Amino acid sequence: MKIQIELFGASRDFSDQNFIELDIEHNSTIKDIRNKIVEFLDKKFKGNENFKNIVNSSAFCSENNNIISDNYKITSNEKIAIIPPIGGG
Repeated sequence: MKIQIELFGASRDFSDQNFIELDIEHNSTIKDIRNKIVEFLDKKFKGNENFKNIVNSSAFCSENNNIISDNYKITSNEKIAIIPPIGGG
């Protein structure tokens, strides 16, 4: 299934749009989504380590703005956003 990941903050540099679209398996988790985004970045940006670090340190939230864990399973009609950390620490 296809899913759109909304991009916020530093993750906006991942695309010319405010989202990226990924093909994922049914019952994929946020951890699977992280891996898919890293694969996407490897292809598009030739392994940009800074972008990978952003993905690995980001939170994800559901359409009702709740932070969701890496074990959270995605449904086909759900909107997901990646929320990178803000500031320097």
